[in-house]
Amino acid sequence: MLLLLCCAGMACAQTSGRRASEPVSADRIVAVVNDEVITLVELRARLALALNQLQRQGTALPARDVLEHQMLERLVMDKIQLQFAKENGLRVDDAQLEQSLQRIATSNKLTMVQFREALKKDGIEFAKFREDIRDEMVIARVREREVENKILISEGEIDNYLSGDMAKGPADEEYEVAHILLRSPESASPEQIQSLKAKAEQVYDRLGKGEDFSKLAAAYSDAPDGLQGGSLGMRPLDRLPGIYAEAVAKLKAGDLAPILRSANGFHIVKLLARRGGGILPAVQQTHVRHILIKVNEIVSEADAKHKLADLYDRIKHGASFAELAKLYSQDGAASRGGDLGWIYPGDTVPEFERAMNALKPGELSEPVQSPFGFHLIEVLERRVQDVSADRQRAAARQVLRERKMDEAYQDWLRQARDSAYVELRLDER
Repeated sequence: MLLLLCCAGMACAQTSGRRASEPVSADRIVAVVNDEVITLVELRARLALALNQLQRQGTALPARDVLEHQMLERLVMDKIQLQFAKENGLRVDDAQLEQSLQRIATSNKLTMVQFREALKKDGIEFAKFREDIRDEMVIARVREREVENKILISEGEIDNYLSGDMAKGPADEEYEVAHILLRSPESASPEQIQSLKAKAEQVYDRLGKGEDFSKLAAAYSDAPDGLQGGSLGMRPLDRLPGIYAEAVAKLKAGDLAPILRSANGFHIVKLLARRGGGILPAVQQTHVRHILIKVNEIVSEADAKHKLADLYDRIKHGASFAELAKLYSQDGAASRGGDLGWIYPGDTVPEFERAMNALKPGELSEPVQSPFGFHLIEVLERRVQDVSADRQRAAARQVLRERKMDEAYQDWLRQARDSAYVELRLDER
């Protein structure tokens, strides 16, 4: 199976391989989300993929009706986010989508032709896969704009981290944590909270009796990573959400933490493994320069991209990046030929950093969008250095941002779900 399809949260389901003699279920509406609908065919397609994915992961399968209700809720949340993106002009154009598809193919060590053939063998239509990846990218932009770019870290928080959390233990000790989130509505009544707590206790009791965590995460977790068994991957303790970090620090591998309560609902957390413990790791720095064209009332997105496309072509044909930056770039680095100097992780916004990290030294990006406008980015060189004292505050700020991201995203999703009109009709016959 392709690498992407083992982890994507919104990949298309299998569409071929059904025998002509098999009956086709009549379609019907199973949910209304604001002014759009979700159909039974859409739900069954997502369910087929989920079951396929769980089987490939070797995860014990939840009851089909339980997973069906969980998949419907995930489709609802995807629909809400895509509607928000459309209302706010967040989109992914064809050029950006093609770049992403090329990266996916490359990560699977395939050409685009081989990639299409591999999808076809897995029974997946390329056109549907392509649009599902576009939706994933759009949802990622919603998260960046509405959550990641709005996280603020105070100087006091950094001081507390440097004097407290950073001194608690080895900097490179890592924890593999899995979680199940039972999300509560923003204005939940006492009865709703009590019902959700009882549900969390039932799931917790089943885990205590030896049921598979991944199976129950797929069946009950409202977090986007439910189908991956709720795994958050291997992370340093200080990059886990604060409520999780405090709990798992006291656990041994294989242990469950007591049920945790937050503003977002109830959390069941398990420590799968821990490793490492030693010195502060070295950090990769990137020497980078860029040309920025801002979008405003006078300059549209199309105008900015067209301008940068022209500059990109001129640079590719031998024009001086530095001279063009001095003439056209619209930020403080223009006078230095766009040179931003040595950049540490976390020094730039996520969109810029991801594009920068994808480049090799000497490589020039195509136009990249960020909250500041559109950039041409060129990586000049890279180096790895120990974190010096004057960089600890920047490193601490990034750690604290990452610690807050998951919780902030869940809070935003909860508010978005509560403000949307949602009518579930799955159980209507």
